[in-house]
Amino acid sequence: MYISTIPNRNSPPAILLREGCRENGKVKNRTLANLTHWPAQRVEALRRALRGDFDQAAGSAPPKNGPVFGLLYVLKQMADGLGITAALGKTLPGKRALFLVLARLAHRGSRLSAVRWAEEQAVEEVLGLGAFDEDDLYAALDDLCARQEKIEQQLFAGYLRRQGAPPRMFLYDVTSSYLEGEQNQQGEYGYNRDGKKGKLQMVLGLLTDSEGEPLAVQVFAGNTADPATVVDPIKVLEEKFQVREFIFVGDRGMVKSKSMEALNKAHLHYITALTDAQIRRLLDEKVLQLELFSEQLCEVEADKGNRSVRYCWSAADSVHRVAQPV
Repeated sequence: MYISTIPNRNSPPAILLREGCRENGKVKNRTLANLTHWPAQRVEALRRALRGDFDQAAGSAPPKNGPVFGLLYVLKQMADGLGITAALGKTLPGKRALFLVLARLAHRGSRLSAVRWAEEQAVEEVLGLGAFDEDDLYAALDDLCARQEKIEQQLFAGYLRRQGAPPRMFLYDVTSSYLEGEQNQQGEYGYNRDGKKGKLQMVLGLLTDSEGEPLAVQVFAGNTADPATVVDPIKVLEEKFQVREFIFVGDRGMVKSKSMEALNKAHLHYITALTDAQIRRLLDEKVLQLELFSEQLCEVEADKGNRSVRYCWSAADSVHRVAQPV
């Protein structure tokens, strides 16, 4: 194939992409495309390509793939939109912390494996981050720990700008994470949800809005019972986020006597399921009636001191206790 320029009297010349061919033993030219409308730079680039100017020189090294760009770039744009990038900051520890967040989504490995994974990614091009090792990433975690309150406040401020108002309902739950080492400040023996007997662990509490968007996270000693963690997220809502009126939602293993006292003292709403023993006691006290356990949704309200307690249930569901100030 070649490019041919054909004079066209008083009009600009026609630029055609052609190839030679044989028909009945005769050499002829066949037009493949009309390139007259192409910019001159593009025509020249195609002419050079057809001429072989861009062919690999003999003896030169084979081409190499550059770092992977798209994955980190897309995740970075999402982090920018959610305000995570701004909250973590433009300092070197902040950039490394952002890498840890993005690597946790895309790689889900250890700090050491994240360093190896970064060698294949366009970390410098996307994040403006130079070379680092696992010690640098652990130092970034220490920086995150020191700035956690400030970061969460900034992210919550961004949440308010997007939503226009704080949530009315907050969801809270806890989990645990076991540890292989023994030198951890929060490491204790406790109820191990990972099924790893004989391992120290930490207890983690997560506070979200009603749609599940994370707002705050807290770490407790591994032997902390679920109900004992409830007071801390309430303080976060009242003191850090300055939310004065909200509903706190937890499961039946979390909202028990001690945590209920804290919720009542703070004049807060809460929703939780009742245990079998609690349901039987309410039946004995005639607060609930056995004949009301049908397929229909039932509701009973009773006064408990300075609290109005509403019990809602159906035969297909457990009994739920909804408490609010009288």
